[in-house]
Amino acid sequence: MEKKYDVAAMGELLIDFAMNGQSEQGNNCFEACPGGAPCNVLAMLGKLGRKTAFLGKVGEDQFGKLLKETIEEVGVDTTGLRMDQEIPTTLAFVHTFPDGDRDFSFYRKPGADMMLREEEVDYDVIRQAKIFHFGTLSMTDEPVRSATKKALEVAKEAGCLISLDPNLRPPLWKSLDEAKKMMEYGFRYCDILKISDNEIQFVSGKEDYDEGIQYLQEKYHIPLIFLTMGKDGSRAYYKGMRVEKAGYRVDTVETTGAGDTFCGSALNGVLERGIDNLTEKDLTEILDFANAAAAIVTTKKGAIRSMPEQEEVEEMLTK
Repeated sequence: MEKKYDVAAMGELLIDFAMNGQSEQGNNCFEACPGGAPCNVLAMLGKLGRKTAFLGKVGEDQFGKLLKETIEEVGVDTTGLRMDQEIPTTLAFVHTFPDGDRDFSFYRKPGADMMLREEEVDYDVIRQAKIFHFGTLSMTDEPVRSATKKALEVAKEAGCLISLDPNLRPPLWKSLDEAKKMMEYGFRYCDILKISDNEIQFVSGKEDYDEGIQYLQEKYHIPLIFLTMGKDGSRAYYKGMRVEKAGYRVDTVETTGAGDTFCGSALNGVLERGIDNLTEKDLTEILDFANAAAAIVTTKKGAIRSMPEQEEVEEMLTK
């Protein structure tokens, strides 16, 4: 069956308030940047010419309307987006440190993204996708946790490739044990895992990245794992191969969306080449492109509207 979408993603869609200077009175100014990891991934895929769809929930408020308009503008199908009459859109305040790293404060007790119920999910959108992508932030609370679990069942049944980016945000979990449990739930389903250096240490309890990945591979048999290591680049683990590619040096403004840009680019690589017979050369090219795209996004604020064009990434690759 010819599928309508390359990637359907489910999860949080929110406003990232990023620091943007000070007012004349000396007050901090924040810029409302549309964000949320799953949609950041889709926005990058859209730049690479892929057809995408989003499933999730925002508030029926100014921010919710802004988010809907924004993702439609970047070409994401919103058939599966619901608006909540009662609960407001989730907000995140991003505090950036001098080195570009950041800290988050969330306004999500509850936020609309947590309120997506099983019966509100458009499962046909999932069935129509080649890849179903999700994170663990849609598993912090009910009812969206049950909705995500049902979506995974449907995706598996429909023969979608399943992609997971755990995207660990400790402040949003009642306990880190629960975060770990939900990550492990996701590992049992996924064909493609994008995980960061601190997440692999957290979930495997091993300091060494390779040992941590080996632990995951032996326990969950995940076919393809991408490990991101910030400015140090990334690795791919696949069928006994381990491929590493250094990162690109850029003047970092902030790192919001870098992992998602990497993830979208990597998924595009899998869509181009398939998942069954990847060579070392394939993996090297996927990592190189994804590293370059992620580096570019760190030179701008925000994520959804800051995704690089394919030409920009190709230019970076020639440097």
